[in-house]
Amino acid sequence: MNYIAGSADVAVIGAGHAGIEAALASARLGLKTILFTINLDAVGNMPCNPSIGGTGKGHLVYEIDALGGEMGYSADLVTLQTRTLNLGKGPAVHSKRVQADRIKYREIMKKTIENTENLSLIQAEIVDFITEEDNGIKKITAVVTNMGAVWNVKAAIICAGTFLNGKVITGECAYASGPDGMLPATKLTDALIRENIEVYRFKTGTPPRVHADTVDFSVLEIQNGDENTSPFSSRTDTEYYNNIKQTPCHIVYTSGETHDIIKNNLHRSPLYSGVIKGTGPRYCPSIEDKVVRFADKERHQLFVEPCGKETKELYIQGFSSSLPEEVQIKMLHSLKGFENAQMMRTAYAIEYDCINPTQLYPTLEFKSISGLYGAGQFNGTSGYEEAAAQGLIAGINAVLKIRNKEPLILTRDSSYIGTLIDDIVTKGTNEPYRMMTSRSEYRLLLRQDNADFRLTPIGYKLGLISEERYNAYLEKQAAINEEVERASRVTISPSDALNEILVENGTTPVTTGIKLADLLRRPQLNYAMLAPVDKTRKELPTAIINCAEVIIKYDGYIKRQLAEVEKFTKTESIKLPSDIDYSEIKGLRIEARQKLNQIRPENIGQASRISGVSPADITVLLIYCQQNRRQNEVNQ
Repeated sequence: MNYIAGSADVAVIGAGHAGIEAALASARLGLKTILFTINLDAVGNMPCNPSIGGTGKGHLVYEIDALGGEMGYSADLVTLQTRTLNLGKGPAVHSKRVQADRIKYREIMKKTIENTENLSLIQAEIVDFITEEDNGIKKITAVVTNMGAVWNVKAAIICAGTFLNGKVITGECAYASGPDGMLPATKLTDALIRENIEVYRFKTGTPPRVHADTVDFSVLEIQNGDENTSPFSSRTDTEYYNNIKQTPCHIVYTSGETHDIIKNNLHRSPLYSGVIKGTGPRYCPSIEDKVVRFADKERHQLFVEPCGKETKELYIQGFSSSLPEEVQIKMLHSLKGFENAQMMRTAYAIEYDCINPTQLYPTLEFKSISGLYGAGQFNGTSGYEEAAAQGLIAGINAVLKIRNKEPLILTRDSSYIGTLIDDIVTKGTNEPYRMMTSRSEYRLLLRQDNADFRLTPIGYKLGLISEERYNAYLEKQAAINEEVERASRVTISPSDALNEILVENGTTPVTTGIKLADLLRRPQLNYAMLAPVDKTRKELPTAIINCAEVIIKYDGYIKRQLAEVEKFTKTESIKLPSDIDYSEIKGLRIEARQKLNQIRPENIGQASRISGVSPADITVLLIYCQQNRRQNEVNQ
């Protein structure tokens, strides 16, 4: 028997990384928000791996923070080790990754939620939602819990993660479950199908967890963190962050024995026996999948990472598996240093329901149901960072819709968040989508070091960035601009000291004065090298120096990308009518008509990125838009 439990402006379903950001954004912007979770002890859980960031993902975390989100700040507070990936490449692909204390992360996130005004945290499974017709538009009006509680709402955001019809599979053992032994959400999919929402079946996996006292670390490679790195969040005290005593990680390798064990048991692998039906992540395959796909490789690198300071549990990154438990134990014991290792948690694959994200607007609202949003793995993505980014945008847009304000749609040239959302709602995905720097055409503009420059003014305008924080941002930008201007103005005189630096670093000595900026543009040189001859240099924070150096060093390339952005902006500005029937436009190919009618692009730029829409089809649309504009002018 259902009963009316109460009302709120926004309901957020699921308290994982997407749900947390969505709920906090909604509540901080002043709306009454309810965050539902199947288990209060799993708020902000990290069932896959105890880390935040990584290639492309670190960019997302910086952007979330720049907009006023929470992930970066909480990750800073629980950092066990920090490293910047891809330092051997250009600054566009430098990506921060931290090893996080997963237990403390959960505690901090739960505490943050419990102490946020306008936000209620409730343990309940949402099994249904209610819609009503309003002037021919279907809109959400309520969500329903498994206990029969009906909560009247103006908007709802589904952030179900891997819980929807979750099924854990290990060898021949398969059972209904959410991640980490949690209960699955078994009924909400029925409500989605009832509303003609297209549902997919994806899968992901985890490696075994091992007791640290049973591992011989003396035979493993040690992997220390980086010193003096910038935290994810501008809220984090840099001095505190750089004084964190970092925990070492370790590296181990599979062996021929490991591979033989896997090969001899492939017939028992759910991946190859047909038991697993869901599509798995391309860029995070299981160890058995790697052994099969890369049969020529003699070994695979694995990373041994702590799960927290107050636990002996270790995570073995790269060793995900769904083979039977007894096979996993043999595989584990075949690793050097793990001969006597105790497996605390068995590796597993988990299948779950998600949606075709082309059913969403770029705001992450469903096209068919007003006020209903999706975020995170529910939208077919993988990863905590991708989830948090979507949750933040969905939460913001739910608030803006309720207040009848213009939505927030980040463009591809503004952010990785904009690229992520544009990719999934425009192109869709037939496998769990993972953010990588290669996904962006504008990598040099979308660096980690300038995320605040790109997005903090937006967060401030929305109301998620405080006045104090915004003023600090303005001061930082002024300092960066001042340093860039100084470098272009200051001349370094020729001297033995300068030429010694130049020769030592493999670049040509000088006989006349040379601008500091011109020296910095030499690939072999950087700020630190030139410090002895740069007499007018001030003491500046590392973040300001790094950003200024990139602007100076890559000035020509940045200008070139800005020119490309200008072209991109022109196509994005040509809007397509929302009521257009593409099947009636002559000249469009059949596939293009079908795809355009399905996705309903908002502008020519988005239309051009739809798979199956050719340049010729775009020309037809441009002609249609010109004719449509002329006709409207005549009618006026």
